[in-house]
Amino acid sequence: MTKSKIGTIEAIMLVLIIIVTHTISSLPREILVSTKSATIINLLFVSILAILFSYFIVKLMKNFSGADIIDISEYLGGKVFKNVVGFIFISFFLVSSSILLRNFCESLKIIYYPMTNILFILSLFVLAVCTANRLDFNASLKTNLLIIPLVLASIIFLFFANMNKFVPQRAFPIFGDGLFNTFILGLTNLSAFGGITFLYFLPPYLKEPQKMKKIALISIGLSAIYLIFCVATLLFMFSFFINTNEITPLYNATRYIEFGSFFQRLESVFLLIWILAFACYVSISSKFAMGIFKKLTNIETKKPLIDMFGLLILGITLIPKNYAISDQFETDIYPYLVLGITFCLGSSVLLLANLMKKKQKKITNV
Repeated sequence: MTKSKIGTIEAIMLVLIIIVTHTISSLPREILVSTKSATIINLLFVSILAILFSYFIVKLMKNFSGADIIDISEYLGGKVFKNVVGFIFISFFLVSSSILLRNFCESLKIIYYPMTNILFILSLFVLAVCTANRLDFNASLKTNLLIIPLVLASIIFLFFANMNKFVPQRAFPIFGDGLFNTFILGLTNLSAFGGITFLYFLPPYLKEPQKMKKIALISIGLSAIYLIFCVATLLFMFSFFINTNEITPLYNATRYIEFGSFFQRLESVFLLIWILAFACYVSISSKFAMGIFKKLTNIETKKPLIDMFGLLILGITLIPKNYAISDQFETDIYPYLVLGITFCLGSSVLLLANLMKKKQKKITNV
């Protein structure tokens, strides 16, 4: 990664990229499966929790001006602990983005290229990622700055274009399977806000670090609105999504859009935008992983890492033998990785580091 600083809007779009790519895949389906007709109520609830959590993170990081979670880990537990935390986040970025990429490529294969070897499709994505990684870090962020608004606009368009097919009664009973399922078991849907992970690494790269709180609150707020639009579209259109393993459910919703005889079959336009979003996501995730690795090893340049990390991503995408296995990772394992690493590990490091700093201040004052 480079020492170039990034602006506030670029940072907001950076946080949004994780939830955007995840919703393109199977996230909306899994949220509907877990909370059914209470999904919108549940999302409002977990969105408030996610916004409060991001505010809590920003407050804790404020006491370590210009430092990221890796620097704070070194302050808390020395170089050994710093290395452990660093490799956990490297693994998280690489594994989650790689498996998510595998799922998306499997969907592309099923929809458009049934006779094409999955290795070929994956290789094209990895090649694009390696090419992007040879450019400046800001180049990926500027591309992301163009792509994410398009994705957000496409989802809002998808919602309003299909309103004539909505059945509002599918939102009843409003609390689904009960209050316990909606507000307690439904807490696992906090994993949808995986973009919070990037907040731990943003401070050293911001042009205006004092706007960290603004970045966190706006990005998580936009993530919540975007997610509600995605899920509401599926909930009101397809009751069967609750009980089926439909591949890329949002893509299915695009096939119902019609504006006269000249504007039909718009799903290809949506898919093109989503392909660009996925390429941006994998590129940014791998750049953050390389940045952490560079910090842990003190190497001078990232250039030797680009091809190595590209091959590593390709290797991870090939570990699942089929779509069913990669989908199981995304639905059964990934949410708990986000909850464990982003919500538990990250916040614990920050909280303990703040307590340690407070204790040292007391000793100094005495």
